[in-house]
Amino acid sequence: MRIALLADVYPPLRSSGAVQLRDLSLALLALGHEVTVMVASPELDQPWHLDVWNGVQVMRLKTPQTKDVGYVRRTLGEWMMPHSMKRNLHRSPLGKQRWDGVVWYSPTIFLGPAVQMLKKASTCRAYLIIRDIFPEWAVDMGLMGKGLPYLFFKAIARHQYSVADVIGVQSPGNLAYFTDLGDRPTARVEVLQNWLADAPDKGCSITVSQTPLAGRKIFVYAGNMGIAQGMDALIDLAGHLVHRSDLGFLFVGRGSESRRLQGAARDRQLSNVLFFDEIDPDEIPGLYAQCHVGLIALDPRHKTHNIPGKFLTYMQSGLPVLACINQGNDLIKLIMNEQVGRVTANETQGSLQREAEGLVRDIEGDPGIGQRCRALFRRLFAPETAAKQVVQGLQNRSGSEAAAPTPA
Repeated sequence: MRIALLADVYPPLRSSGAVQLRDLSLALLALGHEVTVMVASPELDQPWHLDVWNGVQVMRLKTPQTKDVGYVRRTLGEWMMPHSMKRNLHRSPLGKQRWDGVVWYSPTIFLGPAVQMLKKASTCRAYLIIRDIFPEWAVDMGLMGKGLPYLFFKAIARHQYSVADVIGVQSPGNLAYFTDLGDRPTARVEVLQNWLADAPDKGCSITVSQTPLAGRKIFVYAGNMGIAQGMDALIDLAGHLVHRSDLGFLFVGRGSESRRLQGAARDRQLSNVLFFDEIDPDEIPGLYAQCHVGLIALDPRHKTHNIPGKFLTYMQSGLPVLACINQGNDLIKLIMNEQVGRVTANETQGSLQREAEGLVRDIEGDPGIGQRCRALFRRLFAPETAAKQVVQGLQNRSGSEAAAPTPA
């Protein structure tokens, strides 16, 4: 098949979404398909740029800036983004290309018009990969009420659902959201697990043994530090465990909350905490090889389900997890059933501290925990599995009729 994959992130960006799309495009290529990634690229000084990366054709299309800007400018930029992509694609050598299937990745929720154009021109099917449900999570977090902005974003989201023939959500719990929609999409809704390609240990620019945390068991958090993550619970945990000279906390990444969290740790004089800036994704295995526990935090106000990309990286590296997440999240059952860490949805700090200290004891007394993590990763999160499921969705003509949400 000739497949177009649309997104607003792709390497060299270092976000988890960019890494996922890189791995998916390579997995599709390995299955024998022709893959063209069309990525929104505000940094371009020309309408388009076409190159080939590891066999994947990458069409970068000039669009307005949407990252690291204010909310109003970001919203305007994202609203204009698909229209800029359409216009600049028509100017490119691929302007009249026909496709056998179109795949797109959300977030962002704004790519629907560009997908609709490609789908109509090629008379093909479209597969929406949705990794979080916006604007619902923003309402849950108290970042947005159900006024005009919510109705605007809701309309945009519903439009992208209407364009899709198949919608792949990341967790069984997300299926209920589409079942409860007042005007349920006609697309088939299924679980498409997150994925991550195998990554060798190429070393890391961070050497824990050369820091004040040398010799300690390291709890590591690597990734975005934003409002949705609810990371204050992790700083509080470090504060409650500062008396444990055998434990240390390492935070690596960037995000809107990064500076504030660093300031909080500094004000509390937490000698067991270190912060580092974002590193290249290829350095993550080398970082985790120096650590003992992977940290996950999600704001407890979340009501939707989320299996963060960092959970996959921890499992891949054999790191058991300590998770502080929202009530009812599917990740709770996964961690407990697979025995790959400890998890709490209790907002009290004592609960998280007990689980942290219990996990340290688990690691010392259960040498098989790392093997279980790696086995879970291989079973559920291989990119080849996701790629085959996406291709099946693009090929299954009978799935164009309305279908009840079903698990993968």
